[in-house]
Amino acid sequence: MSPPERVRRVRPSWASAPATYLLVGINCAVYLAMLANHVSFLSPSPEDLLHWGANNAGAVLIDGQWWRIVTAMFVHVGIIHLATNMWCLWNLGLLAEPLLGSAGVLAAYVLTGAAGNLLSTFVSRLWYYNPGAVTDGLFGPVGAGASGAVFGLAGLLIVLLKSPRLPVPPLELKKLRRSVIYFAALNLVIGLATAIPGSIVHIDNMAHMGGCACGFLFAAPLVPRIGSPRELFTVRRRISVGSVVLVLTLFAFFIAQF
Repeated sequence: MSPPERVRRVRPSWASAPATYLLVGINCAVYLAMLANHVSFLSPSPEDLLHWGANNAGAVLIDGQWWRIVTAMFVHVGIIHLATNMWCLWNLGLLAEPLLGSAGVLAAYVLTGAAGNLLSTFVSRLWYYNPGAVTDGLFGPVGAGASGAVFGLAGLLIVLLKSPRLPVPPLELKKLRRSVIYFAALNLVIGLATAIPGSIVHIDNMAHMGGCACGFLFAAPLVPRIGSPRELFTVRRRISVGSVVLVLTLFAFFIAQF
C-alpha cells in the first residue's frame, strides 16, 4: 500500500498578517462606535472628532492631552476617509508584515503615525497660535486619520525594498518599490493640491510628511526578516524601535518647551 498523501493545511489569510488585520479592525471598530453614538456617517463635526480622540495643537499643548498624538490615528472623518485609509493600510501592511514581522508593523504604525501628528502639532503651533484668540484651550485645525502611519509604512517600504538580502528577482523588486514610490508621490501631490486656498477638502500634509520621514528613519537600521538571520533581524528591529522612540520623545519635549 502506498502511504497516504500528506494533507497541506491552508492558513487563513489573516494569519499571515495578523497585525495588519488587527489595525484595520481597530480603526473600523472605532468608526462603528462613533456611528453607534450618533456621529455623522459622512462628516463628523470637529467637536465629535475631538470627543473621540482627534488631534489639536491647543488640546495637546495647552490642556496637556498628549494621548491625542496616538488616539488620533484611529479616528476618521467619515466613511470615505476611513475606506481610503484602510484600503491603503491593508495593501501596504500585507506587503510590510512579511518583512517586519507583526510586532514591527504595529510599532511602525504607532511610531510613524505619532511622528506625523507631532509634526502637525508643531506646525500648528507656529502658524495658528495667537494667545489673544485661544478659545477653550483650542487653536488650529482638528486632525484625524491613519494617513500619517500609512505614509510611514510607505516610507519604510521604499527603503527596505532596496535591500539586497531579499530573495526576490531584482527586476520584480524594482517594480514593487517603484509602485510604492508612485503611491507616496501621488498622494503627496494630491495633499498639496488641497492646500490651495478655496479647496473643499483639507488634508493634513504635515502628518503625511512627518510619517514618511519617520518611516525612512525607522527603516535605516533594519534588515528584512525574509533573507536575514533571525537574530540579526531581531536586534536591528529593536535598534530601530529604540532609536525612533528616542527621537520622538526628544521632539515632543522640544515642542512642549517651544
